[in-house]
Amino acid sequence: MDIIYVETTVFGNLAGRMHPNPDIASRQRIMREWWQTAAIRYRIVTSQLTLDECSDGDPSAATERLELLQGIPLLDGSDDAETLAESLINRKAVPASQPRDALHIAIAAVNGVQFIATWNFKHILNPHLQAQISGTCREAGFIPPVICTPEQLKVTEDDP
Repeated sequence: MDIIYVETTVFGNLAGRMHPNPDIASRQRIMREWWQTAAIRYRIVTSQLTLDECSDGDPSAATERLELLQGIPLLDGSDDAETLAESLINRKAVPASQPRDALHIAIAAVNGVQFIATWNFKHILNPHLQAQISGTCREAGFIPPVICTPEQLKVTEDDP
């Protein structure tokens, strides 16, 4: 069974009311549909970092996000993950202003996760950074996870 690291933006799209922007609302619908069967098809994991980020902001929304996280195993944010996150930043695979995004990637890679599910197109699922992320992970001795959206995982699930 493939392992998917689910980072904070996924829970942000799962929780709360539908967004008035139709593009974001569509993403929320896709996310919510995928989430209903994700735990059957995949081993879903996350990290303390995701819990911390989901705790931020509006208390009501934070409570809803944290309820979604209940029971999801937390991966170890080891020294190896910290070192890889620093390398991702030093090699400009992730901007220095986004150390948490680098740590999401590093935790997944160090723990041998096959996929990272994200809606963060700016720093995690940025096509201009993917080769640099992969190369940095490989140079550090880790297989880089495939970084994709839940929608991309859903398309794969529906294919014969």
